[in-house]
Amino acid sequence: MYVCICNALTDTQVNRAIQSGCTKPRDVYSACGTQLQCGRCVETMVDMLKSAETGTPTGCSVGASISAVAQPAE
Repeated sequence: MYVCICNALTDTQVNRAIQSGCTKPRDVYSACGTQLQCGRCVETMVDMLKSAETGTPTGCSVGASISAVAQPAE
């Protein structure tokens, strides 16, 4: 699933970056060779980072990603 539409980052890419030691969204962007664009994915990334830190699976983050796509940019 896409976590960041602007940078075409998937959950697999984000999880790999987290597993490699990234602890903040900006670290994830850097590890993936991208940078923050619109920012709508940050909340999902933070959830993924927290989940990795606590060892608990994330809730359904699909809704967050879908809503980021469905809502027009301001």
